[in-house]
Amino acid sequence: MTSSRPRRIALISVHTSPLAQPGTGDAGGMNVYVWQTARRLARRGIKVEIFTRATSSMDTPAVDAADGIVVRHVAAGPFEGLDKRDLPAQLCAFSAGVLRAEAMQRPGYYDLIHSHYWLSGQVGWLARERWGVPLVHTAHTLAAVKNASLAKGDAAEPRLRVIGEQQVVAQADRLIANTDTERTELITMYDADPARIDVVTPGADLDCYTTGSAAAARAELGLDPDAAVVTFVGRIQPLKAPDVLLAAAAPLIERSREDGRRPVRVLIVGGPSGSGLDRPTALIDLAAELGIADDVTFLPPQPATRLAQVYRASDLVAVPSYSESFGLVAIEAQACGTPVLAADVGGLGVAVADGRSGMLVDGHQIGDWTNALEKMLSDPDQLTRMGIAARAHAEQFSWEHTTDALVAGYGRAMESFARTMSPSTVATPLVRATRRWRRRRSRMTM
Repeated sequence: MTSSRPRRIALISVHTSPLAQPGTGDAGGMNVYVWQTARRLARRGIKVEIFTRATSSMDTPAVDAADGIVVRHVAAGPFEGLDKRDLPAQLCAFSAGVLRAEAMQRPGYYDLIHSHYWLSGQVGWLARERWGVPLVHTAHTLAAVKNASLAKGDAAEPRLRVIGEQQVVAQADRLIANTDTERTELITMYDADPARIDVVTPGADLDCYTTGSAAAARAELGLDPDAAVVTFVGRIQPLKAPDVLLAAAAPLIERSREDGRRPVRVLIVGGPSGSGLDRPTALIDLAAELGIADDVTFLPPQPATRLAQVYRASDLVAVPSYSESFGLVAIEAQACGTPVLAADVGGLGVAVADGRSGMLVDGHQIGDWTNALEKMLSDPDQLTRMGIAARAHAEQFSWEHTTDALVAGYGRAMESFARTMSPSTVATPLVRATRRWRRRRSRMTM
């Protein structure tokens, strides 16, 4: 009988490495998700091998990243100068590297494949056919959802991606959705089988992101101890809408200058990404145009321990995205006792307890965001109450809970795969060809 618990997982993350700093290039919440869940899977005795594209000639082919975790850097295309839009042309090369790594091991080396994002799903689909093991897929974002709520001037996701996602949804043995909303989107937009979807909410590192002294955090970051600090954390691109925050904060900054009220400081933490790379100084230019350049502090992406200080130093954290499958920043901030003001899109309605741990704004009208900012900042007692509730709310979302649910989903994938795939069915032409090749190799090495 097939075990319902994998011994070793091939985790595929083509376009971004879990070792990369979130907030730079294409690295973001998915990096955090992959790394945090891999660590916890390994602690449960499940070995994890992560396949990601090499982006530097200095990348070691295989890195023992932690106990039970190997990160394999696969050469596929030029090391530098490629982003996600260029990577479909490199999937053949990447797939060859993944299959080659597996072919050097004994048969049955991997028990399951978990792919992250549609590019990885395409590779996982092929590997599933070659290895005869189940494929679990997490989309993280969906093109159809993003295209339905584009930021002004942002480019739509190409039809190539929509088709690629549809193929992966059809072929995966199980799909992992971050929220019930994403589950519904998979069903209605991609015709996914409801019986094959598991809803698994992401989490936060609750040992790293904790409450602490706001005064000490501000001193460390060099921020005015008396200012109202409103913070954005994330990749700087139209999808994440940091421009909405700047435009909304500008009237409050102007009023504080005129009547001598508590000054307002906007803190932007992150780097240009995606279509934001086309105009990397756009946000700096906007701050100047709005006349608030001296009231905005820009910081590069921060490692986790320092990012926790950023959250603690903030009166509130704003997440004005046009689309979010979940919103890890919202949970991390709340874990540090900081209320969140977020757009009521995607999974943010789950990540933020509206009226308790923060507020949700319907839409992206600048006036609505200005009013919401003013309402929250003008009531320090409410902010304090929300901060206390924020930590309690965040404690419902831990990576331990996420990993527990993933392991259960893996078990369901393995059990259904074993039930539905008879020996003759599992031995697809690709699998049979691989077995013949291995037998020949075995005879040649005897």
